[in-house]
Amino acid sequence: MNFDFPAFLVFATFLTGVIWLIDALFFAPKRRVAAAEGEGSTKVKEPLLVEYSRSFFPIILIVLILRSFLVEPFRIPSGSMMPTLLVGDFILVNKFAYGIRLPVLNRKVVELGEPQRGDVVVFKYPQDPRVDYIKRVVGVPGDSIWYRDKVLYVNGTAQPQTPIGIYAGSGSGARETGSRHAREQLGERNHDVLINPRVPDFGYGCQVLQQGPVTVRPGEYFVMGDNRDNSNDSRCWGLVPEGNLVGKAFGIWMSWDGNLPGFPVNWKRIGNGIE
Repeated sequence: MNFDFPAFLVFATFLTGVIWLIDALFFAPKRRVAAAEGEGSTKVKEPLLVEYSRSFFPIILIVLILRSFLVEPFRIPSGSMMPTLLVGDFILVNKFAYGIRLPVLNRKVVELGEPQRGDVVVFKYPQDPRVDYIKRVVGVPGDSIWYRDKVLYVNGTAQPQTPIGIYAGSGSGARETGSRHAREQLGERNHDVLINPRVPDFGYGCQVLQQGPVTVRPGEYFVMGDNRDNSNDSRCWGLVPEGNLVGKAFGIWMSWDGNLPGFPVNWKRIGNGIE
């Protein structure tokens, strides 16, 4: 079961706010009158539920605003974006890069920008919106996308790959050791990719690109993982609707991999930006 944290925050903010407001309007004045009519300076104790609501409401409200409209943290659970993002990376996502959206409903209310080729984005998985995915945008509306013989074609042009060497992974990424490590140029953007020449182009049994190029429809995006042969992405299930976008990944604030030898924190990754 996937815990809906945004819905919980909205509910908790509403509940604590309503309890505090009702008490302030109806019950707190009566307590003050009772205290004033009592002997000396006797103070009528505030109910525990009201005290907790008054204390937690501003905190929960601030968390809700920050998480819904500014920045949200995510943890990378798989190796589909290696070598850019590793298993155990904790990343920050800009929630307003592609417009301001209402929490829970995810409905855009303010237009601020659109994804560009090369952006690393978090989105609601089209086949199960309860699950968040992270991939790289390789195709924007109007683009023609094809992936053939380990090469990405955008509008008929092969995106150049500069060999770096053989990848040597560690910790949870050790299984990718031996993959071909390359630097791919996607338009004017550059980023690293992993390619396993021993795996077919469609190792996941994907069908979307088997018959030729796909044209990206208006309001949708074609996304792929940087770990090209170990990624469940648009090659398999199609395009990402604009309404599924969550935000743009921009930084790593922690990297924790329990499979690393020695201490599980990868200190070198903390504070790195995301290309």
